Amino acid sequence: MEQVRVVIFDCDGVMFDSRKANEAYYNHILAQFGRPRMNSEECNYVHMHTAEKSVAYLFRNDPKVKEALAYWRRMSYLPFIPVMKMEPYLKDFLEYLRPAYKTAISTNRSDTMGPVLANHGLEGYFDIVVSCLDVKHPKPHPESLIKILDHFGLSPRKAIYIGDSEIDESAAKAAGIPLVAYKNPALSAACHVTHFKEIEGLLERSKAGK
Repeated sequence: MEQVRVVIFDCDGVMFDSRKANEAYYNHILAQFGRPRMNSEECNYVHMHTAEKSVAYLFRNDPKVKEALAYWRRMSYLPFIPVMKMEPYLKDFLEYLRPAYKTAISTNRSDTMGPVLANHGLEGYFDIVVSCLDVKHPKPHPESLIKILDHFGLSPRKAIYIGDSEIDESAAKAAGIPLVAYKNPALSAACHVTHFKEIEGLLERSKAGK
């Protein structure tokens, strides 16, 4: 691995365990239309995709899909943000990274990303945050990752992307960025980790040219 200059994070499943928050959010929308709670397949889908795609998917066979999307657009995610649980050692890892490394977020979240960072005291830790609102093509398309590389003027091999899903795997591969798979041994990745402390070791070896 070449010497890394920028560390890019996914949000959900990497920075935060947000499954409970996401499930509560989408189950609330379903309940408004008398629909049952999500099954495991639907939970996995909404955890990876944009909110708009997720609502459309949940109501894919329902004639009220347009009404559901309209309701989603009016609804705030803010009450669910405190339910998100920050991953262990995240702040310490960010302190380790700065200022030696550039830091970025590539996420399929939309306008909730700013409030999430503010609520959990993470404002100021990232040089650039790219949400689905900042690109024409959200992940698994590589546009958000390429946008980050262009922002810093770096080649893909000067970056790593910490992700946890098949969508992250596809985006990283398409962008040519080595993927560090977080808590998901099923992904095809440059390396697999279960704790941010392990990535510190990876970066130290990269710095030493090993």
